[in-house]
Amino acid sequence: MNLYESQSRIKIGFFVAAFLIVVASLGYTNWLAGDLAEQERNKVTLWADAYRNLNLADENTDIGFLFEVIRNNNTVPMILTDGDDNIIDSRNLDTAKVSRNPDYLPKQLEEMKQGMPPITIEIAPGDFNYIYYTDSFQLVQLRYFPWIQLGVITLFVVIGYITLSTTRVSEQNRLWVGMAKETAHQLGTPISSLMAWVDYLRETAPDQEHITVELEKDVNRLELIADRFSKIGSKPDLEAHDIKLILSGISNYIESRVSKHVNFNLHLPENVMVMLNPPLFEWVMENLLKNALDSMEGGRGTITITAQVEGSNIHIDIADTGKGIPKSKFKTVFQPGYSTKKRGWGLGLALAKRIVEQYHSGKIFIKDSVEGKGTTFRIVLALS
Repeated sequence: MNLYESQSRIKIGFFVAAFLIVVASLGYTNWLAGDLAEQERNKVTLWADAYRNLNLADENTDIGFLFEVIRNNNTVPMILTDGDDNIIDSRNLDTAKVSRNPDYLPKQLEEMKQGMPPITIEIAPGDFNYIYYTDSFQLVQLRYFPWIQLGVITLFVVIGYITLSTTRVSEQNRLWVGMAKETAHQLGTPISSLMAWVDYLRETAPDQEHITVELEKDVNRLELIADRFSKIGSKPDLEAHDIKLILSGISNYIESRVSKHVNFNLHLPENVMVMLNPPLFEWVMENLLKNALDSMEGGRGTITITAQVEGSNIHIDIADTGKGIPKSKFKTVFQPGYSTKKRGWGLGLALAKRIVEQYHSGKIFIKDSVEGKGTTFRIVLALS
C-alpha cells in the first residue's frame, strides 16, 4: 500500500466513525422524542378524563383535583371542540393571536386535524367532544435539535477540514520548495568539480575527445536538472517558443536512451508558438514519457505525441500502449506519494501537474485509458 492510499483509508475511517456517531446520536434523540410524545399523549388523555369527569361531577366529586389536573397542562397545545367542530376551548396557544385574529384558532384546528388523531370525550350518551392537539414547543425543539446540531457539527468539520488541508498543502509546498532548492544547492559543488575535470581531460588527453564530449553532455544534463530544481517555488518567466522544436527535442533525447523496441511517433504542427518555460516544461514531458515507458511490459510498445491547436489553446496528447490505468485512479495518480512501482517517491506526475497548472496556467489530466491497451495524457496550454 502506498502513502496516498494509506492516508485515504485513514480519512475514510475517520469519516465512517464520525458518521456512526452522528447516526447513534440521531437515533437516541429520536427515541427520546418518541418517549416524550407518548408522555404528552398520556397527559392529554389525563386532561380529557379530568374534563369528562368534571362534566359528570356531582356533589361528592372532588372538582378541585380535576381543576388542578386541567390547569397543570401548560405545555401541550390543544383545542376542544364539540361534535360539530365548534371550538369550545383552547390551551397553550398564542393568546395574543387568539384575541386579535378570529381565523387563528380555526387554522390551528385544521393543522391539528392533519396530525395526530383526536381524543374523544363522551360527556353524555351520544354526545361527544373532541380534543385535538399537537407537539409541544419542547418536543418540536427536541425533534429538530439533532439536525441543527448535525448542521453545526458538519459546518465546523468542513471548516476544520479545509483549514487543515490548506495548512497541509502549504506545508507540503514549503517542503517541496525547500527540498528542491537544497538539491540544486547540493548539486552545484560536484557539477563545478566535474566541469573542471572535463577541462582537465580535454587538455591532457586530446586523443580521448569522444569520451570528453560524452562527459560534457552528462555534466550539462546535471546543470539542467539543478536549474530545474532551483526554479521550484519561484514564478518562472514564460516566453514564446515553437512547440514542435520543444517536443521533438525532448522526444529525441528520450528515444536515444531507451530500447529500440519502443517506437516514437510525432504529429506536430508547424510554427505554433506557445508561452512556456522550456526547462520546466521539458521536465513535465520527461516525467510523462518515463511514466509511459514504465507502463510498457517487456519494454516494447509505441509512444505517440500529438499536438493540435484548439481555439486559443494547444492540446498536447501523450499516448502509450502500456498496461493502462483504472478509471478510479485518474485523479489519484497526480497525488504526491502515489506510485505503482516498488521503488520511487511517487512525485513525477504530481510535479508535472504543479508545473503545468501553477507555473503555466494550463491543465493536465488523463484523457483516456483502457486497461491492457494504453493511456493518453493531455496537456492544455495557451498560445502566445
